[in-house]
Amino acid sequence: MSDALAAAATELDARLGPQTGPPEPLGGGLTNHNVRLRYASGDVVVRIAGEGTEELGIDRGDEAAATQNAALLGIGPQVLTVLPEHGSLVTRFLPATPLQPEAVRGRQLDAVVAALKTLHDGPPLAVSFAYCGVLDTYCATARRHGVPVHEQEALAREIAAQTQAVLVGPAHEPVACHNDLLAANILDDGERLWIVDWEYAGMNDRYFDLANLAVNNGFSEDDESSLLVAYFGWTDNRSLARLRLMRLVSDAREAHWGLVQQGVSTLDFDYAAYADEHFARLAAAAGGGRLQQLLTAAA
Repeated sequence: MSDALAAAATELDARLGPQTGPPEPLGGGLTNHNVRLRYASGDVVVRIAGEGTEELGIDRGDEAAATQNAALLGIGPQVLTVLPEHGSLVTRFLPATPLQPEAVRGRQLDAVVAALKTLHDGPPLAVSFAYCGVLDTYCATARRHGVPVHEQEALAREIAAQTQAVLVGPAHEPVACHNDLLAANILDDGERLWIVDWEYAGMNDRYFDLANLAVNNGFSEDDESSLLVAYFGWTDNRSLARLRLMRLVSDAREAHWGLVQQGVSTLDFDYAAYADEHFARLAAAAGGGRLQQLLTAAA
């Protein structure tokens, strides 16, 4: 048992009584580990931060605050305790299963959008997720750890800068965003949806969340139109162009994340291939004059 898990278990045992079964690893993403502990009053999840995740701009205090905000909004699990000295966060266990991308695109789209609107219309978060700044910081971190410059880095940052210059107006004022909307982070308990894993949450353009949802879950052009209609009640060529520009920015973020991980992660994962995949997808989507077409349509 790790020190972080042992510390969390000691505190929880004092509050909730003896455990009713052995700890159960739940796995996790590439930046954390999750363990289920069982108690008579209800099971909990101990979320333990991975090593070096601060290099990715993750602040565990900000994550805890965002998780608490989601809980208060009714779209996230209840926070039981935070153990910052051990990099762990303890929430109520949700008896729910992750959505599949086809469900996000289809029968659950309205429910997913409703949860996102609840977040976006809710109170602000104390931390910002300014995507151009995130890319610059990731580049600097990658260089500091000896990761070579990728041939598509300059293109990715230029796309982000041009997108930021075009996406102006009330619809693009910063709101509380999740910023990592994988299908695995959206859970269904049979009655409602929950959003988990708030590591990257912060104030951002709502179109980033919408585009991040779209790109992570394989939305087609028709799916994109359905997404915007579900969110805004309408769609047009301008809003579609803005969504598609932000899909490029989302890929730029993922690609730069992969660069940082090449330098800091100790996990056995091919982060270079991950970065290459996202840079290649971005370059293909922006090529052949398509970037300028999107910028013109979005302006």
